[in-house]
Amino acid sequence: MKIAVACDHAGLQLKNVLIEEMQKEGYEVKDFGTYTEESCDYPDYVIPTAKAVANGEFDRGIVVCGTGLGVSMTANKVHGIRCAVCHDTFSAKATRQHNDANMLAMGQRVVGTGVALEVLKAFLETDYEGGRHQRRIDKMMALEKQ
Repeated sequence: MKIAVACDHAGLQLKNVLIEEMQKEGYEVKDFGTYTEESCDYPDYVIPTAKAVANGEFDRGIVVCGTGLGVSMTANKVHGIRCAVCHDTFSAKATRQHNDANMLAMGQRVVGTGVALEVLKAFLETDYEGGRHQRRIDKMMALEKQ
C-alpha cells in the first residue's frame, strides 16, 4: 500500500514517528513535507497530498497538525477525498468500514504517540464494508457535483 503523508510545523514530530512506523511495517511512504518546525501554512502541504490520493497515485493519506482539524478541513476540499480526524481506534476503524475514508488526520497536540500509532494501524488495516454504506457515500460525494 502506498501512503502519502504531510504535516505543518505543529505536527512534524508525530508525522515523523508515523512515517517511521509505516516504513517499518513495509508501507511505501512519500513525505510531502513540511520538514522543519518553522511556522508554515498547512494547505501548502496538505493540498498536494490530498490531490495525490484523489488521483490514485496513493492508496491513502495521513495528515497531521496541532489538532488535526485544519488539515482535515483542507483535505476535504479536494474532490474525491474523505478525510476523518481520529484520535481513537474505534473511530479510525469505523471511518474505514462505513465511510471508506481515504485520509486520516491527527493532532500532535491532542493525541499521544502510543495512541496515534494504534489509530494509524487501525486506519490502515481496516477494510471498507461496502453494502448499505455505499448508498450513503454516494449521496455525500454527489455534493461535489453541485
